[in-house]
Amino acid sequence: MIIEPSHFESLYPKETRKAEIAKIIEFVSSGKSCQVIGLPGTGKSNALRLLPYNRTVRELHLGKRESSYHFVYMDFSEVAKRSLSDILKFILISIASSFGERRLKEEESVVNKFLSDALKFSDEMVFSQNLKKAIDYLANECELNIVFLLDRFEEYVQNIDSSFFLNLKILRNRAKYRFTAVFGITRPIEEVLESSIYAEFSEFLIGNIVYLSLYDKVGLEFRFKHLEEISGKSADERIKSEIIKLTGGHGKLARICYEATLANSQQPTANSRLSEVLLLKPQVRSALSEIWNFLTPEEKKDIKANNKNEFLEKAGLTRDGKLVIPLFDTYLKTLTPTSPRLSYDQERNEILKGDQNLTEILSPQEFRLLRFLLQNQGRVCEKDEIISNVWKDTKTQEGVTDQALDQIIYRLRKKIEDDPNNPNSIQTIKGRGYKLTE
Repeated sequence: MIIEPSHFESLYPKETRKAEIAKIIEFVSSGKSCQVIGLPGTGKSNALRLLPYNRTVRELHLGKRESSYHFVYMDFSEVAKRSLSDILKFILISIASSFGERRLKEEESVVNKFLSDALKFSDEMVFSQNLKKAIDYLANECELNIVFLLDRFEEYVQNIDSSFFLNLKILRNRAKYRFTAVFGITRPIEEVLESSIYAEFSEFLIGNIVYLSLYDKVGLEFRFKHLEEISGKSADERIKSEIIKLTGGHGKLARICYEATLANSQQPTANSRLSEVLLLKPQVRSALSEIWNFLTPEEKKDIKANNKNEFLEKAGLTRDGKLVIPLFDTYLKTLTPTSPRLSYDQERNEILKGDQNLTEILSPQEFRLLRFLLQNQGRVCEKDEIISNVWKDTKTQEGVTDQALDQIIYRLRKKIEDDPNNPNSIQTIKGRGYKLTE
């Protein structure tokens, strides 16, 4: 009988994502936090989970220091709309369970005691105090380097405020270089959030970025082999090489394409065009659509015009303005040109542009601003009126300058306009305010 491992990531070869893991370790070893950024489907979560769940990966990168590092994985999509009190509780629970998974019973018992004491009160202040006690114990008494792995962080940004980063700074100040955080996110935090939100933690985080490449040869070879084992089928090397070429090695897309190929009773012949066969598969088109819907209007425009875009170049989707995924290029040619409109779904509290959900790429202030403009579409919204609706706190409102409002409008245009420098949606009405014209 085959016994499944508790974490699939433990099966990966130790050289998986070698370059990216090395950069992460370089940051955390020097007491710096960092961001791991990857396009949808590139395996960001998988890369982060290698650190707590694959000992051979840790030993390769940390050597004799492996036992002095403890990685705590947290999927923030599980608490995306929760209060700060719930977030602190979630972190404490995650720390305790992480020691249980590594069979470190003494540490697990101590952290569980802090957790159970906090649960008696279910108060934000108590959770914060007991989290500090846990970090004090682990970093100062156990002399462990604690690394928080905050995955899918983009799903939490809609509800975040400066208190979250202040709590991280407090933990960092207590544990010094023994405490770091690695954020798994689809875009740099400094592009998603206003600087006032992350200001308390910026010196330890901002600018420390690891971009995931689309193609990880070792990891993809492992996934292909695993698909062959569970399906009992295989394809010749020519087909596998062609799939990697067509997908640019993009992890999810290549895996889905190979899975679809193995599922076919008759594999493509030398005379058939593999790309045409693959684009008929709904699951392949869905993976391609996920990438397209992730992009901002400006990025989509740059792709169509073969213009260099800084983020797309760093994220690896383009090279010198040209797409590195031929199958994606072919897919885009099959799409019918549309003029998607902005809309607000009140029931789900989400902002859409056509079928694309913009909510995850908007900061809380950007979301409230765009929602207000949508609810007042077609009329001029005065600056004072906008400030009172976007910044709810009276004290905060008093400190908002015209320059601060203009900066948020600029950031918002970059996320929703095809050409932010020549906006069509958000119009500036000089001396008064702004108007949404769509």
